[in-house]
Amino acid sequence: MSAIEDYTDSELWIIRTTLEERYGEKIEPQLADTELRLNPYDTELTHCPAAYWEHEGCHFIVCKTGEPRYRCQFYYRVHQMYGTGTEEYDDLSECMVTLLQVQADHVANERNADA
Repeated sequence: MSAIEDYTDSELWIIRTTLEERYGEKIEPQLADTELRLNPYDTELTHCPAAYWEHEGCHFIVCKTGEPRYRCQFYYRVHQMYGTGTEEYDDLSECMVTLLQVQADHVANERNADA
């Protein structure tokens, strides 16, 4: 049993709605479990629910680390992992919007670097 409660219907609605607003299409996140070290000074791992999706070769994950606390990142390959610069959010909407904006900015910067 997870120490952190699963995503609520309301939280899943926020994720789905934010994704649909961003991409203009329905994207269904996959629900998963992760193990995270919630305290950087502790060796104990905690089971946390996660929402995962892919879009145009990019992988996204939002982990629920408490009530209400969230961590997020996006990645392309194992050596190309990115965060938002904020360790943890207490608002899922802010977490989602920031994650998607940072990833969009990353794509724009990559395109400009290639030009």
